[in-house]
Amino acid sequence: QVQLVESGGGFLQAGGSLRLSCAASGYILSRVTVGWFRRAPGKQHEFVAAISRSGSSTTYDDSVKGRFTISTDNAKNTVYLQMNGLKPEDTAVYYCATANLMWDITQVVKTRVYDYWGQGTQVTVSS
Repeated sequence: QVQLVESGGGFLQAGGSLRLSCAASGYILSRVTVGWFRRAPGKQHEFVAAISRSGSSTTYDDSVKGRFTISTDNAKNTVYLQMNGLKPEDTAVYYCATANLMWDITQVVKTRVYDYWGQGTQVTVSS
């Protein structure tokens, strides 16, 4: 059974940093594309970042580019999202998800290509 578990969320002030983790069981993350999405209250899921199965390719939404970094630790079967310079508008529930597809930056931004999702972790940034 595939299970994705996010952790690392929290409450912090603007300008702070957090590292989110996405740990997988029943699944090898290095064999799939992994994406991070977020959902703010009253809004739909928004793409944040994705990393290819090889880990050699990444892509970010413009709103987080230069502040967030996605990475993978194959030994721990975990994908991370390092978030620096957090802003109040980053407040959301953050989800990781996996997709079994060839790397295509026009596709990995779409929620519909992802097969498995975690339950999410809350990030709240105060001004």
